Amino acid sequence: MKIKSVIAGVTLAAVAGMSTLPVQAADKVRIAIEGAYAPFNLTNAQGELEGFDVDIANALCAEMKADCELVQQDWDGMIPGLVGRKYDAIVASMSVTDERLKVVDFTDRYYSNVLAFLGPKGSMMDVSKTALEGKTIGAQRATIAGQHLEDNYADTVTIKLYDTQDNAYLDLAAGRLDGMLSDKFPAYDWMRTADGEGFEFKGQDIDIQDQIAIAIRKGDDLKAKFNDALAAIRANGTYDKINAEYFPFSIY
Repeated sequence: MKIKSVIAGVTLAAVAGMSTLPVQAADKVRIAIEGAYAPFNLTNAQGELEGFDVDIANALCAEMKADCELVQQDWDGMIPGLVGRKYDAIVASMSVTDERLKVVDFTDRYYSNVLAFLGPKGSMMDVSKTALEGKTIGAQRATIAGQHLEDNYADTVTIKLYDTQDNAYLDLAAGRLDGMLSDKFPAYDWMRTADGEGFEFKGQDIDIQDQIAIAIRKGDDLKAKFNDALAAIRANGTYDKINAEYFPFSIY
């Protein structure tokens, strides 16, 4: 669920022309996942990737009868790595944006997202622009949440951006932030942990019509194959079973 024109020092305009090699066949697919965005993707104590994105990727690969390999990739290098052919697809809760569509293609959505502010339980936290004046609000860098803060609150709020969502949570729990803006579903998951139980959502959800989809290289026939597989797992109940393992409500 993430956005920025410059990723790891490489502009999207620059990476657009990096790859002109033939498209790899869909029966052997390497899929990039961040591994630092629970519950959608995380790295467990054994160093293995797991989470909603991982389960969706595995279900799609099974439906396509594809030989898939999941690889961990830091967020800032996601799109350059895809264009540079380190892997063939990104299943990492990535938002579809006009800027990204200049460089990569996206499948149909596999879930939708809204933004929400978090703050200490019981605090009278008004999240209007004027009420937050002088406050320090955190978000993950190069995300829709971070961009929303920069676009709408930069003149009144001290914005603190983090390399991972987990590091933003750490500062929020430690009292180094007055609040945080986040994608709602990972924040919901964090607030069920010991560190997050003292926090709650503040104000109304911010519906930015955010659609989360799989990124693939321009012109790759994987787009159609992933879309067919997405439709199949939605129809046969596999998607709903995966959804229910993480959330007591639909995120589609």
